[in-house]
Amino acid sequence: MPVAAGAVLSLLLAGCSEAPQAAGKAKRLEPVTGEAALFRLYSVARAWAGDIQTLRARSIPLAGVTSETGKSGAWEATFVSESKGRARTYTFSVVEAPGNLHEGVFAGLEEVYAGPRGEEKLFPATVIMVDTDKAYAIASKHDAEYAKKNSKSPISYLLVLSARHADPAWRVIWGESVSASSYSVLVDAVTGDYLETLR
Repeated sequence: MPVAAGAVLSLLLAGCSEAPQAAGKAKRLEPVTGEAALFRLYSVARAWAGDIQTLRARSIPLAGVTSETGKSGAWEATFVSESKGRARTYTFSVVEAPGNLHEGVFAGLEEVYAGPRGEEKLFPATVIMVDTDKAYAIASKHDAEYAKKNSKSPISYLLVLSARHADPAWRVIWGESVSASSYSVLVDAVTGDYLETLR
């Protein structure tokens, strides 16, 4: 009996001594792909309005979160409910961060939606079949020389449907935004086809 009690006490003490080490380890923040983030955002946004369609989605670079191929620490998507005449932007982040980014999915304020502006058109999130890691691979393969020469450049992603193409497309951007970049590639987010290079 005393031996058994001693064994149990030893196990408990061993468990206690290991707990602080485990707690002391910093949790690695894992970035996510665009499609994975979009569907998290979409599933929450549907509670706001059942008829939502996507206007656009984009990656958001985060300090302290190492981006990997096709992945980002935060994403933003704008959805539209035509029945409400409203648009609403949602964000997903792997960590609390400046710029009103909260860990998990966060809903922004509703805005009036008076119809499409410019070339952007609405599309259902459910048609997206090609994720950002694959889109990056396709874009890099199309111009391997440029991708190799600019391998240290930050990569960002923008998902839109324009009047120029039949399907929504991932815009793989060498740079932190469209305005800060002189080179990007459009990849069809439904078929995975290369569409065009933009400079």
